[in-house]
Amino acid sequence: MGALVSVSPPLSEIFGRLTQLVEDSVRSPHTKRAYRRELRRFLSWWCVPNRSTPFTKALVNQYISELSGGGGSTSSVRIALTAIRRLADEAADNGLTGQEVPGTLSRIKAPPRRGRRLGRWLSVEEASKLADIPDGKTRRGLRDRALLATLIFGGLRRAEAAGLRFENIQMAEGRWAIVDLIGKHDRIRTVGIPDCCKGRIDQWAEASGRHSGRVFVAVNKADITWGEGLTPQAVRDIVNRYASLLKLPVAPHDLRRTHAKLAFKGGATAHQIQRSLGHASLATTERYLGTDFDITDAPGDHVRLLLEETNSEDQDESHLST
Repeated sequence: MGALVSVSPPLSEIFGRLTQLVEDSVRSPHTKRAYRRELRRFLSWWCVPNRSTPFTKALVNQYISELSGGGGSTSSVRIALTAIRRLADEAADNGLTGQEVPGTLSRIKAPPRRGRRLGRWLSVEEASKLADIPDGKTRRGLRDRALLATLIFGGLRRAEAAGLRFENIQMAEGRWAIVDLIGKHDRIRTVGIPDCCKGRIDQWAEASGRHSGRVFVAVNKADITWGEGLTPQAVRDIVNRYASLLKLPVAPHDLRRTHAKLAFKGGATAHQIQRSLGHASLATTERYLGTDFDITDAPGDHVRLLLEETNSEDQDESHLST
């Protein structure tokens, strides 16, 4: 088992290097943070004074069992197990464990998913109120109005909005669009935006004097712009601040869902929404649409068959004779 069998102080240094290798194996900064958090939690649990169990399937099984029994959410337990499996892969690749360890960990059963949180969608009225609530008389308010419009009309992820540059906003095929937007897994796409959204970006650009580089930057209490750009966390904080004023329990990703659902209700096709959002799978887009069963417009109403009409009285008598 090598160095990972011991729980002596040097383990922390080895564990830290392996954790970095695990983080380097994924692209998403959110996934990196989640793996780092779960692996540190695992190390803290493993290194208690009375536990000297080697890094084996039995150890990990015990940990996952305690996580599940301790009230941990299914998603967090599954993330923890995935992170530990990746840790085993890196340990084996670096000669710190036997090659059999990753294989044994792959046989640990993850807790079953018990449904999927779909998030929340805003109605047209709610989305309109949210987009209009920032003060349009200040630079900060103009920035936030432009940011919220970009999230709602463009369906951008918060990291995409934070990294948006003026150079990405161009005329394409006779309309304004965000071109060459690099999204999740480095997928590149173009997102059309309506004139009202471009108008809000223009208002912010004029007030801030910014026409190149990152679109959204910090604004201090004196209403002066500074810095090179917002962070994804800052985008989240801005959305949360205005949502709380309206008592709307929404997050930036809920605005992405809202974009999808309102676009679909407005007549956009699911495939076009999929391309705009940058989803690899249409199934993912369909979850964003959150389409409810509509009894007033049932699928059967669109099945165009010509059936012989039956008198309602004859139908009743036929029913009674059977």
